[in-house]
Amino acid sequence: MKIALVDDEQDYLDEMAGLVCDFGAQRQCHVETVPFLNAEGFFETFGDGAFSAGGSFDAVFMDIYMDGMDGVAAAQKIRSMDNRCVLVFLTSSSDFMPDAFSCHAFEYIIKPFSPQRIFKVLGDILEMLPPLQKYIEVINDRKTIHVFLDEIFSVITDAHYLDIALSSGETLHCRMTMPEFVMLTDGDSRFLAVNKGIMVNAGCILEFTDNCCVLENGAKLPIRVRDRLKIEQAARDYNFRKIRERQAHFAGRPVPEIIRKGD
Repeated sequence: MKIALVDDEQDYLDEMAGLVCDFGAQRQCHVETVPFLNAEGFFETFGDGAFSAGGSFDAVFMDIYMDGMDGVAAAQKIRSMDNRCVLVFLTSSSDFMPDAFSCHAFEYIIKPFSPQRIFKVLGDILEMLPPLQKYIEVINDRKTIHVFLDEIFSVITDAHYLDIALSSGETLHCRMTMPEFVMLTDGDSRFLAVNKGIMVNAGCILEFTDNCCVLENGAKLPIRVRDRLKIEQAARDYNFRKIRERQAHFAGRPVPEIIRKGD
């Protein structure tokens, strides 16, 4: 999620940037902020491209009282280019609230604000947007590395370590147990325990053959024979669920639960 922060007070820009960063770390998702001290600077830098298909910003947090173009005028210009971008107003007064909501503002936050208030709004925005890529932090070769869950093909136990195979072809050798990995991913249902000491990303499975699962990177990993049907069904359920989520997002409808969390 990429957020534009438009405010003529540097202190508020810094505070918002810090809160958004904390929110991203708490939710294990990548959130980026780009600050602007006035609306003119925002439009001069990005112009119409800020809201084009695949464009820059998912949301804009906009101060109303600013020198030059005020927040309401800026929001009206944004709406002339994009009617879906999430607009949140930050201001010291409620006087402009009717004008703000005429621009279909998502929220109107009065300064000074609490971290809890910002976190609540960010959480609500997150629910509206397509699922963000979750990531975990692991230690590899004494370095902390951010790894997106989508990039992980398989996780295999090697004594007191885990070998984490990535889509880039790299394998991370991390001192960690399998239960610790599961806890780190918050029990993400894409990771299936197909055999003792082996987990695979269900979204990366090409086929099941000869009591093995074949991954997109060519790896062929053995599965528990007695649980073969259960494992294959879990992979189908996960991939079907992801298809339904994408379809529902584009149709603007909620996704009904079809499998229990953790199944």
